[in-house]
Amino acid sequence: MGKGQKILIIRLSAMGDVAMTAPVLKQIAAQNPECSFVFLTRPLFSAFLDDIPNTEVFPFNPKEHKGIKGLYNLYKKLKKEKFTAVADLHYNLRSRIISLFFKISGVTVVSLDKGRVEKKLLTRKENKILSRLKPTWKRYAEVFEKLGLNTAIENILKLQRETLTREIVNLTGEKQTAWVGISPFAQHLQKIYPLNKMETVIQHLSDCKIFIFGGGNEEKSIAEAWQSKYQNVVSTIGEFNIPEELKLISNLDVMISMDSSGMHMASLKGIKVVSVWGSTHPYAGFLGFGQDENNCAQIELECRPCSIYGNKPCFRAELACLNWLEPEIIISKTKDILKDV
Repeated sequence: MGKGQKILIIRLSAMGDVAMTAPVLKQIAAQNPECSFVFLTRPLFSAFLDDIPNTEVFPFNPKEHKGIKGLYNLYKKLKKEKFTAVADLHYNLRSRIISLFFKISGVTVVSLDKGRVEKKLLTRKENKILSRLKPTWKRYAEVFEKLGLNTAIENILKLQRETLTREIVNLTGEKQTAWVGISPFAQHLQKIYPLNKMETVIQHLSDCKIFIFGGGNEEKSIAEAWQSKYQNVVSTIGEFNIPEELKLISNLDVMISMDSSGMHMASLKGIKVVSVWGSTHPYAGFLGFGQDENNCAQIELECRPCSIYGNKPCFRAELACLNWLEPEIIISKTKDILKDV
């Protein structure tokens, strides 16, 4: 295997996980120009893959491709592409069913090793084993390595500034001072830094222009309240599509983000991130590609981490991991990065 392959890549969600695959695939595609790749994912995420050579996106629609019947109909469309191999970078129920159809038809399938056993040891309540696990980007690369591809990956940030469109500049204004992005939201409460503490961070960055990223009406209301209160704050929520967001992110000097998609979108554009960690931990392998662990804002507690994805309720019922994390830690790490701007 290796040369001349046509490989189906499956990574259906979530946004941050799809974004994390992109810098890995970009290097692999460049090292294997004789191969072609088709990335099965939601159309919304296609912007993460736009600049990757030999790669196209096949749209996945969770409503249309629902249940065994829907997934089989999807498989019938995909098999017309005559893939030589399948790289399952998701390894959930849906991706495993699609992979099974291909495996039955004789196509080679390699699936992601999620490292579930060691992750359980890392997050269990009693006798926790706090050790640095294999980064997720490396787990992705290993899938392609098993398919015989060249997979020498440089885990470094590569700055990719993009020219802002007139529509974006109409909102941002011209750049006259440092630009700081803040992505303060996440899917789960256990990964969200208390908003009153994040407001303190905003107050101490008054000499910078701050852009708030997120999505949904509730987050939009919070961001707009900050925008009304602070002259240097601009809410981007609901203003841009993902390609436009990425253009703006590429012009930031630093991003402050939870353990969420904001961190991974900034990593895509080579922007340094001060990442904020609560119930989750960078040791689990989800630190943004090329990011420095020294820029992680976190406190050490015997109960951390208690979750890989932040979807488990705090057994202490006080979210000490976030409530005890002082804003000064985030502020200091942010200003250290801005010293070089």
